[in-house]
Amino acid sequence: MPAPKKTARRFLLVTSAALSSLALAVPAAVAAPKPSGSPSASASPSATPPATMSTVGGARLGKPGTQVNLASGVPVLPKDLSARSWIVADAESGDVLASHNAHWRLAPASTLKMLFADTLLPKFPRDTKHKVVPSDLAGIGPGSSMVGIKEDETYTVHDLWLGVFLQSGNDAVHVLSAMNKGVENTVKEMNEHAEELQALDTHVVSPDGYDAEGQVSSAYDLTLIARSGMQKKDFREYASTVTAKFPGETKKGKKGKKVRKPFEIRNTNRLLAGDVDVPVYQGIAGVKNGNTTNAGATFTGVAERDGKVLLVTVMNPEKSEHNEVYKETARLFDWGFKAAGKVQPVGELVPPRDAAQSGAQPGANPSGEAGGSGDGGSATAGPGAKPVAGAPAADGTSGIWTALGITGGVLVLLAGGAFLVNRRWPLPDLVRRRTRP
Repeated sequence: MPAPKKTARRFLLVTSAALSSLALAVPAAVAAPKPSGSPSASASPSATPPATMSTVGGARLGKPGTQVNLASGVPVLPKDLSARSWIVADAESGDVLASHNAHWRLAPASTLKMLFADTLLPKFPRDTKHKVVPSDLAGIGPGSSMVGIKEDETYTVHDLWLGVFLQSGNDAVHVLSAMNKGVENTVKEMNEHAEELQALDTHVVSPDGYDAEGQVSSAYDLTLIARSGMQKKDFREYASTVTAKFPGETKKGKKGKKVRKPFEIRNTNRLLAGDVDVPVYQGIAGVKNGNTTNAGATFTGVAERDGKVLLVTVMNPEKSEHNEVYKETARLFDWGFKAAGKVQPVGELVPPRDAAQSGAQPGANPSGEAGGSGDGGSATAGPGAKPVAGAPAADGTSGIWTALGITGGVLVLLAGGAFLVNRRWPLPDLVRRRTRP
């Protein structure tokens, strides 16, 4: 259960000195400039993992193959994993518990929308309205996932973000990009934000994750990006919303009266919403899935159990079984929760560049709550959204994800420049997950 505010304040005071030293003790690779092998406009994912890759987060993360410190009492990794790349990390401490080709630059598919959201969410109040014009929807790739946005219709920013997170709508991404001075500017800002996050394997070409020459990311980077995004209240709410109402097309009703009926949209994250062969994962709280020809299936998820918050990213399982990316993610979550506290980490999730270089002191805002950059609105998902009903976590408690917005252990207060370590935020009840009957 999240600690009371007074306890949290006392914790920060007592551990201030220790946390300060942790914030300053950043490996040399963290603050290093972009590796010479950084992706460029002409870069493409390799067919096999390179012999050496980025060492951001630790030298072992730059090695090909599986990296884990197995020892007495540490559970054995699942033997049926087929993903080209994956990573299991403690969201609060930043420890990487195990990985497989963590820095292999691969096509990310719609998991890249996490970076899109982390970059743009703070910019527009959720109640801002926008009337869609034809140019807003120009350039959407054929076969794209769509939420169903129509020209000449007006949508709120809240509507558009529901379309991005739940339906992975490329049309919603393009409309928000148009509001942000266009796709080209949005791509530029996403690449800049990726570099600030030290997601140095990432190169954005299309903001929606649609296959594009040179567009790459890695399991490590996607995990960093998810960790950053989950610090934002709106990001957490949208990422954990299962169903919502989306505005439909205006039509003539009886007696010529114009009627605009909403329709229901459902989150395509199968660990959150469930499917015929995939139950809702107990403790799940988001984040984002993707699937394209070049990328195959990709997924980053976050879940809480017994007070532990884990992030798992899985990229392109070779098995063709239905929903395989979710099944492998669930197995890695299961392993991570059993291994947490027993296995020695093989690396770490690094803090954003400015926080690492400034060595900023841990801190909290005057209210005693963990702060953050602008959220683009309030903490709730707003009218029409239907998050999962509250239910006990795996240990029978209501506790959840404690939040670090799950970014756990290391929380960056971009607005104030402060860097928090091991600080939890309580998430709303919607993050408590029921067990599928």
